[in-house]
Amino acid sequence: MRPVSAWRLSLQCAAALGALLLAGARLALGLELPPPPHDVYGELFERVQMAGVFPDGKDFVDATPKYPPAEILGRFRTAQPRTLEELRRFVADNFTAPQTAATPVAVTGPASAGVTEPGAARVPLAQHIDALWDVLTRHPGPPDPYSSLLPLPEPFVVPGGRFREIYYWDSYFTMLGLLTSGRSDLTQSMVTNFAHLLDTYGRIPNGNRTYYLSRSQPPFFFAMVALLSPEHPERAYARYLPQLKREHAFWMEGGASAAPGSASRRVVALAPGVTLNRYWDDDDQPRDESYRQDLELAQRTPQRKPAEVFRDVRAAAESGWDFSSRWLTDAVSLTTINTTAIVPVDLNSLLYGLERAIAAGCMQSGDRSCAQDFNAQATARRRAMNRYLWVGAHGLYLDYDWQHKRSNPGLSAATFYPLFTRAASSAQAAAVAKNAAPLLKRGGLDTTPLNSGQQWDSPNGWAPLQWVAIAGLRAYGHTALAEQIACRWLVNVTHVYEESGKLVEKYDVVDPGKPGGGGEYPTQDGFGWTNGVTRKLLVLYAREATFRSAAQCPALPVAPAAPAAAGAAR
Repeated sequence: MRPVSAWRLSLQCAAALGALLLAGARLALGLELPPPPHDVYGELFERVQMAGVFPDGKDFVDATPKYPPAEILGRFRTAQPRTLEELRRFVADNFTAPQTAATPVAVTGPASAGVTEPGAARVPLAQHIDALWDVLTRHPGPPDPYSSLLPLPEPFVVPGGRFREIYYWDSYFTMLGLLTSGRSDLTQSMVTNFAHLLDTYGRIPNGNRTYYLSRSQPPFFFAMVALLSPEHPERAYARYLPQLKREHAFWMEGGASAAPGSASRRVVALAPGVTLNRYWDDDDQPRDESYRQDLELAQRTPQRKPAEVFRDVRAAAESGWDFSSRWLTDAVSLTTINTTAIVPVDLNSLLYGLERAIAAGCMQSGDRSCAQDFNAQATARRRAMNRYLWVGAHGLYLDYDWQHKRSNPGLSAATFYPLFTRAASSAQAAAVAKNAAPLLKRGGLDTTPLNSGQQWDSPNGWAPLQWVAIAGLRAYGHTALAEQIACRWLVNVTHVYEESGKLVEKYDVVDPGKPGGGGEYPTQDGFGWTNGVTRKLLVLYAREATFRSAAQCPALPVAPAAPAAAGAAR
């Protein structure tokens, strides 16, 4: 391995080139994207993040500067802080540290707020969630030209903990609970905010921060829009048709130039006239919020160019599954991350749903040509998914490695996404319901069967994946399995709530009754999407919500013998 100083110098040169290329790409797209903190503060940013001034690198990029950045940089060059303590004082003098989005512990009786007593009496779970919406709501204020926070026009709900801003895919699952709690006002506000981001930046970023603008997240905007008019979603699609088309254009940008067997940005050309999508990030530098960790990872991966490592790490962040064995060549070590080589089941299922939504919106608006165009795109995508993502021998949807032209063997909860967006045939849905059984654990649906130490693997269960599976199974009539997942999840969440007074980001589903673990940061409480999915399930499965043990959940019926082959519908 090269000495650190030499390695750093070469990385800085690559970073400068990368910044120029990224700026050129932004200019070509006609986008005026505000720069992230790394571009703004340069040497100061690197010193602060590498020195570990904050325990969490996200704290510095969320800090609010007290003075114009140029003035702060001038002070830094004059002061030349040498020690860690001097650097900390300089940062404290020039930045206001961010507040953690703390949530109260639910207690009853005389106990003071914030006290966590195992087994203490709690207010009913639904009541606690209803009260949390206002705690997690942020209201628009005067925009700060120097902050990394991107202004939004309407109130929005944050997940909680270190997540102080709106997050893209989190918000769909949060909205499920908002509507159940009677908060249609916040649901509409959040859709308005995402439409604003599409109109302003041409994409919905990972979150409303400048350092998230180079990537998006799983495209659930069409599903959010549908929540505004559940009986007639096509009416809501017609209302937001410009934004839905804008999002589709973002994901398909560059696809026309991709030759078969190659990729361009988020589009992979698999064969003549056949394309699917992958996760990507427009930047190939260390993430601002995890700068030190990304640099250290690249140093542990000397056989690869740092820019390739950073791009794959960032693409995994766009997937929302950061990190998972899905993206690792050896399914274990982060040094083998290869996200951009993967055509994922979940992303393409959601883009199928987006194309169907646009077609429905166009038909509602009287634009038959547009409706035919997007219906044709959806049909082509479904055929490509059946060809590359459906593995009939296993009766499952699996990710596809387009560089090596093979399916990835790892089962994951993403296999339920084609059911969620109605891309599966009845036979495919039945096969998934049968063959994804290894993911069902005592505490709910596991993320993958593999315990890699990454947070998007076993033993962690996540609220969004429970809902995608439950909703997808219900759509195809597999109600018993949907009920079993919901029941076990509710028992798990309720047990943790009764013990701690909290709802958390993720849960252990293998050894239920405790929060999940792993990842780059401690498990957070709050928590937006857990609140949303749980609140929805408390109504859909009111009887199961009273159970206190997974043993009380109704037994699954004995499945009949599966057909010899579950063919793909063309």
